[in-house]
Amino acid sequence: MADQPLDTITEALGPAEAEQQLQIPDELPLLPLRDIVIYPFMIVPLFVSRERSIRAVDEALGEHRMILLACQKDLDKEEPQQDDLYKVGTVAVIMRMLKLPDGRIRILVQGISRAQVETVDVSGEYLHARVQPMQEIMAPERSLEVEALMRNVRASMEKAANLGKSISPEVMAIIANLDDAGRLSDLSASNLELKVEDAQSVLEIADTTARLRRVNELLNKEIEVLTVQQEINTQARADIDRSQREFYLRQQMKAIQTELGEGNELVEEIQQFREKIEASKMPKPAEDEALRQLKKLERMHPDAAETATLRNWLEIISDLPWSKSSNDNLDLHKAERILNEDHYGLEKVKERIIEALAVRKLKEKPKGPILCLVGPPGVGKTSLGRSVARALGRKFMRLSLGGVHDEAEIRGHRRTYVGAMPGRVIQAIQQAGTNNPLIMLDEIDKVGADFRGDPSSALLEVLDPEQNNSFRDNYLNVTFDLSNVIFMTTANVLDTVQSALRDRMEVIRLAGYTEEEKLEIARRHLLPKQMEENGISARDLNISRTALAAIIQRYTQEAGLRQLEREIGSICRKVARRIGEGQKGPVRVSIKNLHEFLGAPKIIPEEVLKKDQIGVATGLAWTAAGGDVLFVEALRMKGKGALVLTGQLGEVMRESAQAAFSYAKSRAKELQIDPDDFSNYDLHIHIPEGAIPKDGPSAGITLASALISTLSQRPVRKDVAMTGEITLRGNVLPVGGIKEKVLAARRARVTKIILPARNRRDLEEVPKEPLKDIRFVFVDNMRQVVREALKDKVTPVLTPEPRPARLPQAAASRNH
Repeated sequence: MADQPLDTITEALGPAEAEQQLQIPDELPLLPLRDIVIYPFMIVPLFVSRERSIRAVDEALGEHRMILLACQKDLDKEEPQQDDLYKVGTVAVIMRMLKLPDGRIRILVQGISRAQVETVDVSGEYLHARVQPMQEIMAPERSLEVEALMRNVRASMEKAANLGKSISPEVMAIIANLDDAGRLSDLSASNLELKVEDAQSVLEIADTTARLRRVNELLNKEIEVLTVQQEINTQARADIDRSQREFYLRQQMKAIQTELGEGNELVEEIQQFREKIEASKMPKPAEDEALRQLKKLERMHPDAAETATLRNWLEIISDLPWSKSSNDNLDLHKAERILNEDHYGLEKVKERIIEALAVRKLKEKPKGPILCLVGPPGVGKTSLGRSVARALGRKFMRLSLGGVHDEAEIRGHRRTYVGAMPGRVIQAIQQAGTNNPLIMLDEIDKVGADFRGDPSSALLEVLDPEQNNSFRDNYLNVTFDLSNVIFMTTANVLDTVQSALRDRMEVIRLAGYTEEEKLEIARRHLLPKQMEENGISARDLNISRTALAAIIQRYTQEAGLRQLEREIGSICRKVARRIGEGQKGPVRVSIKNLHEFLGAPKIIPEEVLKKDQIGVATGLAWTAAGGDVLFVEALRMKGKGALVLTGQLGEVMRESAQAAFSYAKSRAKELQIDPDDFSNYDLHIHIPEGAIPKDGPSAGITLASALISTLSQRPVRKDVAMTGEITLRGNVLPVGGIKEKVLAARRARVTKIILPARNRRDLEEVPKEPLKDIRFVFVDNMRQVVREALKDKVTPVLTPEPRPARLPQAAASRNH
């Protein structure tokens, strides 16, 4: 337990005791004090509980009853050292000592003199100090300054007592009769309840005039605090007209805030809201609602729970750009130049953007087009949106909808909920700072739905030009005009997009790039970008066109460009390392040393078969990642006419195989097939890469060609690839993804492609130059496919079969 006063009894000694001169030894036991400073001629009771302190008291009582009282700097220190004590203390006489039942002792001490602590010995059983008594520097006689200070101190003590300071009448009587400046300052300081630092500063002043000046300063400060405290109490009491304690405390708090200059914050904030609402030029219904809520805020208490909610609502509604819009760049040539700078190819999309810009130039407020860019990953859908915004001179905001499954993400939460916010659309407009940004809704095909609602249904209003001029967000609860916003959406596939939502969008398909387009994009965009990101310049690295083409063919297999950019980045990093290691001169990357930078080729491109084979046909497939080549293998074996399908085929593909089988069975004679083969042989159709699921009707004619080839023993031409759906009557129906499939066929070095006749129009989207070596054949029925894909029947050369070696009995038995 700390050594502390139980009950500070402060007295002044009489003149006779003041004259009494006691001889103070050079060394004294030391008693460290907490939270109290004792002055000379004061009598104070103390509790002593620390073992070393009790021994110091016993030592003092055993000799001359004198002890040094010094205050600790750190009150929590249990074993103070010399540096933990102040350098000036008070020599005191122990007048009485009483031992208490709990082991503590109570002593009554009387201060005698100030003393300088020279050294402290902490090695013994108690603290022992070497002291030097401080001689007081007396004030000059009849000094006007001292007389004035003494009068001020007496008057200030009287004023402090009147303001409510707890000072006993006996002490006030002694102060009124004291003529000694030093003792007056000590007595006044001991009754002011000063902080330890301030009380110690008074103790350390030996000059009585300076000490009196310091006490006068502390008294003035205390009177100021007491005056403010009394004013607060008076003001609070004057305003109270109810007896509830809560109201009383609030009035006190208001008075404190007024004194600190903080009481008018809410009034200023309300005035700012009113100015912002008027400046925003919002529609009349929205303005009326905002002003109504502002009046409601004025009547509310600042600490009410709803105040913060209402403030947030007013901040958002007044920050929205109701009338602020950016000026469109209506220079069509400039917009076209910007689009061409940022993206190579994609002519159809660029043409549609320029058309929309031309309409805006002719008509002041047309309906905003809602474009949906559909294509495989990495073809530049999102970056195209950013480029369009730059071409139009609009702010670009991107909202990723992948994995969103809460309707409130679009429409916002109602204000009644804790943590309610507006929907993402309103947040995007607030962040953009204009009411006509370009908002990109990314990955719209990956929106989910659960018990919290369907975000796709909420998007129906957002993406409908007929409705979005009065979009109502649940949080705002007022309508906002979205008709100035240009919405663009992206998707990899449209199958998962809700039909009603798909109907509201203008779909623009972005197919994969050809190798020539990838080569140009790599040279113009990807290579300079990666060189800049990796801190190398054009003179440090030179990649030949053949090397870039080899990277595209051997290290990437994608419709987009992300993997190609990563591979180019890998080369740039290796070059950066060589430069960092001190290698001089440019690095040249050619097809010969490409493997040094990227390792062995990662992709073995699918190529046409080496020779014409019976029962193996080349088909074309289309996935979200682009087009691909598909080999269909068919085999006949002795059996009873069963059809076996393997290769992880989906239900639609299985039905296509069954239709092809039925067609071949019905046209056996026409297709040069022995009808008895259908009952004497089982047929097995397999599509390699069995770990990959496959589905869709577009492999119908490929399955039929492989099946007919096997049954009729006619080889399939090795350089022919085909795609198309087959019916039971042998008609060939159109399929999708023609551009992707044609590009995949070109990568596989196919020279002839069989397509449904009704897909002829889709070839307009395919670049002509890279496909000049490919011959396209358009068919309406299976007879034309057989004529183009199958060769004449080959008579097999019979060779004697070797007799199988007989297995040893032991080895044969293991297989049972």
